[in-house]
Amino acid sequence: MPSLQKALPPELADNVLRLYRECLRRAKFIGHQKHNTELLVTMVREQFKKNMHETDPEKIQKMKDDAARGLINHILYESEKITGRKFSG
Repeated sequence: MPSLQKALPPELADNVLRLYRECLRRAKFIGHQKHNTELLVTMVREQFKKNMHETDPEKIQKMKDDAARGLINHILYESEKITGRKFSG
């Protein structure tokens, strides 16, 4: 299966730190809307911190793909809210 990161800009997909920052931005955005910002930001931080010493390239790629999937899903969700048009099957 091809990497989901291809759907993200390369400067984000190729850099774990930028991916982390974008996940934090999304967590803050969603948290602000749902009034649980601290919980969501803490969850993102804990996941990245828990896996920061991983060295297996396949596991790292899977985690990056999972993070990319979450970002893409949120972007699609927000786009659907704005346009009223369903993008996913």
